Amino acid sequence: MALSETERWMVHALWKKIGSNLGIYVTEALERTFLAFPSTKTYFPHLNLSPGSTQVKTHGQKVADALNLAADHLDDLPGALSALSDLHAHKLRVDPANFQFLSHCLLVTLARHYPGDFSPAMQASLDKFLGHVTSALTSKCR
Repeated sequence: MALSETERWMVHALWKKIGSNLGIYVTEALERTFLAFPSTKTYFPHLNLSPGSTQVKTHGQKVADALNLAADHLDDLPGALSALSDLHAHKLRVDPANFQFLSHCLLVTLARHYPGDFSPAMQASLDKFLGHVTSALTSKCR
């Protein structure tokens, strides 16, 4: 189900507030993911996944760029994220569950940094948005 106008507005409002800090928050969410779900590390055997490592920060910024792309293309997430879906499904062979783990940890991270903005409606909107992003990224894993 597509995002309603209210949900779109909420996602865009928070994205505007987050601004250039999204890479920092995604990096924190990646670190949370690797700590809370250690099996996710197996998909990054070539990376130093220690908290604060340059490689985690670099990947965090790549994920942030993908999320910004998704937020800018809510009407066509599968099209906008097609190349990333190919990369994650065919070259990197990322377990689709890892996207769900990262989405959960990103929600936790954003709630921590924006408690005043993180109403139940905001949480539901972001969860739905991240669910659509996950769906688009895992569409070629099947």
